[in-house]
Amino acid sequence: MTVSNRQLRLASRPSGLPEPTDFTVTREPVPEPGNGEFVVEVTHVSIDPAMRGWMNDVRSYLPPVGIGEVMRAGAIGRVAASAHPGFAVGDWVSGFFGVQEYAVSDGHGVRRVDRSVAPLPTHLGALGGTGLTAYFGLFDVGRPGPGDTVVVSGAAGAVGSVAGQLARIHGCRVIGIAGGPDKCRRLVEELRFDAAIDYQNQDVAAELRRLAPGGMDVYFDNVGGDVLDAVLTRLARGARVVICGAISQYNAERVQGPRNYLMLLVARASMTGMLVLDYVDRYPEAIGRLASWLHAGELVAREEVVHGTVEDFVPVLRRLFTGANTGKLVLALDH
Repeated sequence: MTVSNRQLRLASRPSGLPEPTDFTVTREPVPEPGNGEFVVEVTHVSIDPAMRGWMNDVRSYLPPVGIGEVMRAGAIGRVAASAHPGFAVGDWVSGFFGVQEYAVSDGHGVRRVDRSVAPLPTHLGALGGTGLTAYFGLFDVGRPGPGDTVVVSGAAGAVGSVAGQLARIHGCRVIGIAGGPDKCRRLVEELRFDAAIDYQNQDVAAELRRLAPGGMDVYFDNVGGDVLDAVLTRLARGARVVICGAISQYNAERVQGPRNYLMLLVARASMTGMLVLDYVDRYPEAIGRLASWLHAGELVAREEVVHGTVEDFVPVLRRLFTGANTGKLVLALDH
């Protein structure tokens, strides 16, 4: 072990995009495990849009990260020391270990990672929280049937790219919404979406009228804002809108809600929020199916891995909100 543990702590609540000055880096002694605990050497940190919401002092599904606390993050690492009967030194594990080099855990919410199944970053992406969110959001909340038209926003991002592929695997017609011609081209050519809409250069509502004249049966929303409003005008009767995220709103001073929500009434449609933490007991089921599709070549996993230290967290996180990344974003820690 090294002689110190670098940790990224929240120093102030960001206004708009987070800045490096909103955080401090501290050096603490590497923790020692108490009885029933183990220490994880963190190697890969998951970078997710939800992190921005965790920095705000508002009511949410998890308590906000406190001022002075280590920034919350899903991560993967290797067990470096253990006084826990269920985890041995050398085990690879995934859990909410935070943006730090070493973390101590009692095993709650931690799962083992099998490196023979897929590379470590994939266990944070298609076989981790990203894939699980797409799986349960699509199948349990969206409930598509074969032949349904499914529209996914943020479709070139981590969750959206998996959700769209799962819909295609399920026999649906899939339309992705993404920013820029390169991302849209990738959706169609690499991920085999049926069509893609470039919200930066095309009229989303007009393109939906052209591509889905009968409306859409499922809308998997990762964006919110103007894109959600446009999609609400094109719902088929009985459509299901899955509210997975709203990345367009996370840095806004005032959140913009849907102006066209009455279209839910017109279409006799539903809009439902989903959170992957509600499905913990079914993670093995979902990971098994996701892994089988991955190995069969039906599901394509793409991770953008940035190597750096805990100090690089903020510039890497900002990539999510500037459209600079494609697929699952991971910070690989160089110890």
